[in-house]
Amino acid sequence: MEPVIIVLVILVVLVFIALIKTIQVIPQASAAIVERFGRYTRTLNAGLNIVVPFIDTIRNRIDLREQVVPFPPQPVITQDNLVVNIDTVIYYQVTDARAATYEVASYIQAIEQLTVTTLRNIIGGMDLERTLTSREEINAALRGVLDEATGKWGIRVNRVELKAIEPPTSIQDSMEKQMRADRDKRAAILTAEGTRQAAILTAEGEKQSQILRAEGEAKAAALRAEGEAQAVRTVFEAIHAGDPDQKLLSYQYLQMLPKIAEGDANKLWIVPSEIGDALKGLSGAMGNFGNFGGNSGGNNSGNGGGSERREKPSID
Repeated sequence: MEPVIIVLVILVVLVFIALIKTIQVIPQASAAIVERFGRYTRTLNAGLNIVVPFIDTIRNRIDLREQVVPFPPQPVITQDNLVVNIDTVIYYQVTDARAATYEVASYIQAIEQLTVTTLRNIIGGMDLERTLTSREEINAALRGVLDEATGKWGIRVNRVELKAIEPPTSIQDSMEKQMRADRDKRAAILTAEGTRQAAILTAEGEKQSQILRAEGEAKAAALRAEGEAQAVRTVFEAIHAGDPDQKLLSYQYLQMLPKIAEGDANKLWIVPSEIGDALKGLSGAMGNFGNFGGNSGGNNSGNGGGSERREKPSID
């Protein structure tokens, strides 16, 4: 009985192994290449698949998701004979598992070498300045070449990015000095422009201030003149309304004469001819100055009603 049990156990194990090899579960976004006696038979898609055990074999399992592969820095010579190191990143996706398995031995290595050669061809036609400022142009050209070459391999290149472009150390130092000089130049220009603008604004402010001050003084003078005219008009109207007599007018006239003669600079002043009439009118009111008023009147009448020039005594 023991040999029978051993045979049964062996049969169970073989059946279990056969079942395992018969049922193949392929994860989502993956594919498997099936070969029968060394020849390609079919491609297993995601899900539960049945294969013939011990006859069909799984050659390769391929991830169909988009892959990201960074490549190490590659030295590239520009058109002006400068060596720059360029890091690249490739985003690709396998679209045909059969072609990716049988059309190329190692599609990752093939993509890397194709990227290096294409990059050298593109950068070789550009100078350093254009290389540093034309990343989008380089990416587009590189992606077009790679996508065309990898199409027959069952691979689609979605994006190509330049991670870094590193020029030689001496060129970097020169570029830093140039950028520093440009920044200093821009700072000096901005400072000068600010000083100029401040001076212009200050001058405009002073001009506006002077204009406003002049306008204020003009308005003030006009208001003063208007006030004085109004005062004279009011006094004149009050005098006429009060109907003053000749005596009051003569007295007010004599009171104004000392103000006319005020000031040390007045060496000469003119006595108007109307002073005689004022004195005559005043003499009628003040009997003590009657003779003075009469003599003054006679002198003035003898002069023909003109004005008499008298020297004002100077005070040393």
